[in-house]
Amino acid sequence: MSANRGITSHGDNNNFSNNAVGEHAHVSVAVPSHGTAHPNDAGAAEERTSAWDVGVVTILSEELRSVVDELKLQRHKEPGGLYFYRGEHASPQATVRIVATQSQSQGQRSTMAALENLRRHYEPRLWALVGVGGGIHDDHARIGNVIVSTDIVYYENRKINPRGDVRRRGEHRQAPAPVVHAVNAFFADHGTPARIAGQLSTHASEEFDVYPGVIGSGEAVITDRENEIRSYLTNYHEKVLAVDMEAGGLSQYWQENSVYGGINPGWIVIRGVSDNADEEKGHGHHELAARNAAHMLRRLLPYLC
Repeated sequence: MSANRGITSHGDNNNFSNNAVGEHAHVSVAVPSHGTAHPNDAGAAEERTSAWDVGVVTILSEELRSVVDELKLQRHKEPGGLYFYRGEHASPQATVRIVATQSQSQGQRSTMAALENLRRHYEPRLWALVGVGGGIHDDHARIGNVIVSTDIVYYENRKINPRGDVRRRGEHRQAPAPVVHAVNAFFADHGTPARIAGQLSTHASEEFDVYPGVIGSGEAVITDRENEIRSYLTNYHEKVLAVDMEAGGLSQYWQENSVYGGINPGWIVIRGVSDNADEEKGHGHHELAARNAAHMLRRLLPYLC
């Protein structure tokens, strides 16, 4: 007597399913997977369909650490290898679900990639760019102050004429109306500037000022008080209070994301002033500026969500 250890097929259009071949063989029927959830990521499908309120992008490690500490976020690794920091913040109005990430590098392009990662994995209803920036307004942007911005001027577009003179062509974008109204409500309640106790232990006895204002954004690191970019920005809009290297990417991504099928999130930029974009620029005040900016994100959440 011989054992049957295979299948012999004669003819066309044969279809075999749920078959086992060989000794001690058995059939395992897999449930088809829908969506992007990884089989080892328990609850991944539920998380992707749940509402995430705020997606935070940071650039420097001091910025991410400040946001994580201020909002009590927990580290989470997605199956593809990306790290996010997630948690909930309770306020009298609602419980806000927050997810934060850090871009791979400085600049507009890496910021847009970080935003895409947040959209793909969490689809937050609001994007917040939180961290440090360079102040260019002597009255408002002293070190430690915070600029809350719903207006971005991207200054990199330019025309270089044959004689070498440069004509800059700025792009100005404003956040959606609900975000602007939320920021206006905060300053109506707290005054302009809002005066807040310092968040770094060494500055706890001091207050910092919080102003609404415009952020100038481009790829240049400015370390010269007489630089033509500073002159251009202050002439373009007298309320440009600070500069950074990422907000232009945020506003551009928001613009292009408007054709995406889902809801296009609002956005806000919160910059703690770590230097004055001059010859004294350095890293010595990053921690102070980042802590104050992260605190202001928390203070703004009841208005934004």
